[in-house]
Amino acid sequence: MAPTPVRPVRERILAAAGEAFYREGIRAVSADKIIAAAGTTKVTFYRYFPTKDNLVEAYLDQQSERIREAAGNLPDDPCRALAALAQAMGDETCRPGFRGCPFINAAAEYPEAEHPVRIAVARHRDWFRALVAELAGRLGAQNPGLVADQLIMLRDGAMVHGYVSDPALVGDSLLQAGGAVLQQHIPTNRPA
Repeated sequence: MAPTPVRPVRERILAAAGEAFYREGIRAVSADKIIAAAGTTKVTFYRYFPTKDNLVEAYLDQQSERIREAAGNLPDDPCRALAALAQAMGDETCRPGFRGCPFINAAAEYPEAEHPVRIAVARHRDWFRALVAELAGRLGAQNPGLVADQLIMLRDGAMVHGYVSDPALVGDSLLQAGGAVLQQHIPTNRPA
């Protein structure tokens, strides 16, 4: 049996941080705890991440990249793509250990809009808004940015609801509420 390959140190640090940040909250997790969980030293840790904020940014960027990769597999049809996003949100809320959206959680812990962590959150949310607006525009929405804002507000609420209430309701409820938003903004006589 071949030995399990050892992950590079930076990946181990990010993995340990990501698990702890999501499970316990970013500010509640010390660098020392991450160093111990990653099986590294302070010198090595700070070589890769000069500050904890650098690590938090890298964690958020990694989460964003994971979501962007998944979005690359959305159906070509914009209606089916939006439905797939809603279903993915519902599935996410039902996974064990779900604690809400990592970006919303990070924004709550870093209230200063100009903080690098908040900028990382904004970078992801700007990308996601552009994706949703593009899909809404392809459906014929006259104001795709407004539609994206409304759908993302529903998504944000769904993430919170999935954490504090019954996560099994999120997928279908988000799909129905999103459909109602789209009905308000998409002409009924749109070309096929």
